[in-house]
Amino acid sequence: MKIEINQITKSYGSRENKFQVLKGVSATIQDGDYVVILGASGSGKSTFLNCVSGLEYPDSGSILYDGGDITKLSDSDLTAFRKKTVGFIFQQYYLLANMTVEKNVRMGADLAAESDYLEIIKSVGLYEKLKKYPGELSGGEQQRVAIARALAKKPKVLFLDEPTGALDEQTGRQVLDYISRLQKELRFTIVMVTHNLNIAEMANTVIRMNSGKILDISSNTAQKTAYEIGW
Repeated sequence: MKIEINQITKSYGSRENKFQVLKGVSATIQDGDYVVILGASGSGKSTFLNCVSGLEYPDSGSILYDGGDITKLSDSDLTAFRKKTVGFIFQQYYLLANMTVEKNVRMGADLAAESDYLEIIKSVGLYEKLKKYPGELSGGEQQRVAIARALAKKPKVLFLDEPTGALDEQTGRQVLDYISRLQKELRFTIVMVTHNLNIAEMANTVIRMNSGKILDISSNTAQKTAYEIGW
């Protein structure tokens, strides 16, 4: 699924307190791409991800998924678009504490009426933890449940905001390895925001942002694995 982002802007606040976060940002994300967005805190990268994924509307500009502009959708149609097309993984796991691993993941599958969610749980190495609750899991295991939940509905694009931010190095590498391996199997597009400059070496495309603008878009001729990058 090709994504074309054309001159999007986004501000928060009003009148004298108005602050412009995105200042006419444009980029193209190809189908099956692995995109990493880098930038200091306050550079606009998370707001960019939120707009491109349909979590927020930009103030102006267009965001086209295979030619269809999601900025023109109503709230209900945008919600339906997110359910059908995109998945999300955040630094916080947002798991439901009173639900088992299986039920947390099945929630994601139910969004798109997928029935093979157990295969996704197996693929992230948690099949033996099906009946465990989030409080009984390590941080890395909880993040893998979040990954499985996001992928259970078979999204065309997976958006990740600092997915390893709360993890130690060993667990972070393991989580990145799962994501990368699953992308090859399921052929979805990845768009990831991170502070970790080394993760950019895993990507096809690297977008660098600062002060609400894109400074540079570059490509890696060779992608490294999660175990080859520095930390």
